[in-house]
Amino acid sequence: MQFANENLAELENTVGHVFNDIGLLTRAVTHSSFCRSASGQAGEQSNEQMEFLGDSILGFIVSDALVSLFPDESEGQLSKRKARIVSASHLYHAARRLNLGHHLRLGKGEEKSGGRTKPGLLADAFEALVASIYLDGGLEPARRLVQNCLLESIPSPISADSDCKTALQEFLQGRRLPPPKYVVVEEKGPEHDKIFTVQVFIGETRLAQAEGPTKKTAQQAAARIALSDLRSRQIEAK
Repeated sequence: MQFANENLAELENTVGHVFNDIGLLTRAVTHSSFCRSASGQAGEQSNEQMEFLGDSILGFIVSDALVSLFPDESEGQLSKRKARIVSASHLYHAARRLNLGHHLRLGKGEEKSGGRTKPGLLADAFEALVASIYLDGGLEPARRLVQNCLLESIPSPISADSDCKTALQEFLQGRRLPPPKYVVVEEKGPEHDKIFTVQVFIGETRLAQAEGPTKKTAQQAAARIALSDLRSRQIEAK
């Protein structure tokens, strides 16, 4: 099975973009091994150039979002955030949530070697997907994909002063509100490669939800989203 799903409508529905040129999406899921195989047509292009373009588009979208979200952070702090968000590991998990591996066009050798689940291959395919949406519909639909897949659970930077859980608790304490409660609502994937979904509550009110490769990462991401939302509401109320 070189092409898991000739009808890409399912993937269009998953990413939330209907392509004007379905050929762009087809190319985004076409691995170079498919082009070299008997199934590939003469002159058919792989997604390698799209990976290159997608990497740049992804970097711009993430940088733009981080500057808006964290206007007081230094270049070094923003760079750390960006590096973690666009890391191969983070892109791999985003691709898995989209079930992108199911739609890849692979050569027989790559298929047999488990190409549909290879982290590097899936991370590259996610970059190509971003590029295909950008080429088909422009920056905004590409931005929506990145927002939904990556920026909803921005990992907090690795530093003592960036503990979002502590910051959220202090924010609530300062307003005489109950402490936050974190609940793991879902665990997906094998034991060695799980994705945890965590929700954070004040009493019975859910503040936010986020995912991460560990419970701690997911909790920090949920706390960051909740804190950002509470602060924005406070600003709007003034």
